[in-house]
Amino acid sequence: MKKQNNQPTIKKSFFQATKSFISITPMILAVVGLVALFQTYVTPTMLSNLFGFSPLTDTFVGTFIGAISSGNGALSFVVADGLEEQGVSLYAISAFILAWITLSFVQIPAEVSVFGVTFTTYRNILAIFSTILISYLTVITIMALK
Repeated sequence: MKKQNNQPTIKKSFFQATKSFISITPMILAVVGLVALFQTYVTPTMLSNLFGFSPLTDTFVGTFIGAISSGNGALSFVVADGLEEQGVSLYAISAFILAWITLSFVQIPAEVSVFGVTFTTYRNILAIFSTILISYLTVITIMALK
């Protein structure tokens, strides 16, 4: 009697991965489209009008704005440079960059469909708290080095 091998083959694994990718492709395209809309219609000037009240307020606003206008990490530095030129505080800029990269409220539906509600919820809550804490620590470090 021949022993059956239940180990997945490369061909079978590739087929399953391709099937999974195809099933999430519409969600990925929707997320890319929404991110592109945010990047097009939310300008650094519009963002700078939201900041300048206090370090705590700037950090929370920076976190929220960064989370809803998520995008490419390299692009966030260009936007951050524009915000700095307009006098936005380092608290807001560091929170904005961190939230831009680590949080993405636009991508939550896609993340839920791939990773589940529990993981997505915990990841986003931890990312919010981490963003606020790291922004403060970043500004403190920058001021200490000056």
